[in-house]
Amino acid sequence: MSKRLARLNEQLKRELSGLIRTEVRDPRVGIVTITGVDTARDLGSARIFVRAVDDDALPEMLEGLEAAAPFLRSQLGQLLHIRKVPELRFQPDRSLEGARRIEEVLAEVLPEDEEAEEPPKTDAPGESR
Repeated sequence: MSKRLARLNEQLKRELSGLIRTEVRDPRVGIVTITGVDTARDLGSARIFVRAVDDDALPEMLEGLEAAAPFLRSQLGQLLHIRKVPELRFQPDRSLEGARRIEEVLAEVLPEDEEAEEPPKTDAPGESR
């Protein structure tokens, strides 16, 4: 990823967070955390990864965000000085679930420490064998 695209992703993340918090009035949206943005190289689309406070409300929240996407895109066009504002596609952030699954698998595979291992003994400075 180019530095320009990385900067644009961070800018989109920052601006969208503010716009959703202050401008979106859809009650389905609620409290949203934007965890990441992945913009296509041609700026045609951007995947916006979101997390909801309540996982049960996630499908409804995504519907609200999709409904607000054209409004958010037009607002971004006024705020950002870029030639083409990408189409916004909101997706749930599943990275936390993946991390939990990895921890579960590691817990199954790695042996459990029943006793704490003692650190290896080393000679004190100045002692020789």
